[in-house]
Amino acid sequence: MKKIFTIVAFAIFTLNLNAQTRYLDEVFDEVTITQDVAYGMNATVLYVSVFGEAVPEVLNMDIYEPTGDTETARPFMIYAHTGNFLPTPTNGSPSGTKRDSIAVEICTRYAKMGYVVASIDYRLGWNPLADTQDERINLLINAVYRAVQDARTAVRFFRVTEAELGNPYHIDPDKAVMWGQGSGGYIALAAATLNDPEELLLPKFIGENLFPMVNVSINGDLYGTSVGIHPITGDTLCYENHVGYSSDYNAYVNTGGALADISWLEDGDAPIISFQSPTDPFAPYTTGTVIVPVVNLPVVEVHGSYLVQQAQNTFGNNASFPESSLSDPFTAQADANNDGFFGLFPILTDSPLNSSPWDWWAADNPNNENGLATNPNMSAEIGRTYADTLQGYSAPRLACALGLSVGLDCPVVSVDEISLFEYNVYPNPTTDNITISSEENIEAISVFNLLGELVVRQENINTNSTIVNLSAMENGVYMVTITVDGLSSSKYVVKK
Repeated sequence: MKKIFTIVAFAIFTLNLNAQTRYLDEVFDEVTITQDVAYGMNATVLYVSVFGEAVPEVLNMDIYEPTGDTETARPFMIYAHTGNFLPTPTNGSPSGTKRDSIAVEICTRYAKMGYVVASIDYRLGWNPLADTQDERINLLINAVYRAVQDARTAVRFFRVTEAELGNPYHIDPDKAVMWGQGSGGYIALAAATLNDPEELLLPKFIGENLFPMVNVSINGDLYGTSVGIHPITGDTLCYENHVGYSSDYNAYVNTGGALADISWLEDGDAPIISFQSPTDPFAPYTTGTVIVPVVNLPVVEVHGSYLVQQAQNTFGNNASFPESSLSDPFTAQADANNDGFFGLFPILTDSPLNSSPWDWWAADNPNNENGLATNPNMSAEIGRTYADTLQGYSAPRLACALGLSVGLDCPVVSVDEISLFEYNVYPNPTTDNITISSEENIEAISVFNLLGELVVRQENINTNSTIVNLSAMENGVYMVTITVDGLSSSKYVVKK
């Protein structure tokens, strides 16, 4: 039985009321904010109805820095706001900009802790009212894909400034975090896991015309570093940005949102911290269908924070988190309620319809009534109390994931623990059989469903290639674990 946690008054305590430690506590009193810094340019479809084609859009960010800081190699964070991938107030939500109240709050807090933080604009635009579910899936996965390209463009921007422009923001290029909230949570989880174009060929992302909904030659590559052109209209859908620099982040945080497909998550992916309400009506906590807020139309099946963290802990991707050395109330409450999945913070809200209890906005917001329908007790005080929890739980885990010197007992994760051995599982997706091949002899294979139940077990294989028959299994996602020389590693497979 999954457990949940209700925020209570003592959650306002800091990690340590006496000692103030950079990257764990707010050690600066003020932050300096530089607004609307252009970090890239790419093609937006938001104005196709006006121009008849995608047009270039400048991508901006607000950069938060600790005032008076003399450190010259600081960790940096990219923050992606919520908003249903539509502009305000069209999105029907009181939130949806890089200057939302909770976005400013988290960016300010982390800047006071010594980070450089950038709250980004990203490209918006899709039609949640499209006539068919297939159309809605197509439009939404493309919107998420563009936003992932932008998030990766943003991290490359900072690496360019460090390498070519004298490092004006004083960042350490090897210590990057992405934090996504709501819709931004979808972006963060996709950026954490989408690293192979073949992962876009899942059945749910193949249109009724049998063509992939996302194609790198049309939409640009996974990183926004190649030109994408529509083969019929000639419309440019993606421009190159900051080619030659890494698009990777060292850790990710999602507050809400979900992962497009759990099969994208693999052994060796970066650490992830997840905050989500188990009763989130718009994004599932486990497996479910994305629902368009306000109009409540179904879109596509996705996988929520519970399954993300179940996989992260199975793979050992969160092994750098300092769980054994933490005794703060945030850790205690999370660990009492997350079924042992370190990195997962389940949050029970004051309303089962509230997916973002950390949100607040002005009473004269044009979508105030829509917001109050799911967050009736909204206030700055409540929002900041939730922000205490987001900050208090994430700070020590991010510090260890980034290798920051903060005095915690951070586990050392060896290269062998991150990548045990190389092997392939194909075809994926499959309709019946999968082939598993490895450079070394395979000792055993186990296949589990998403409930963690063992559905197939093969032992004493002792060859470097074998076939597993899944034809009797129901359609869905399965975790395939193979054992080589006493070591185990897992991947997800889609049965269709």
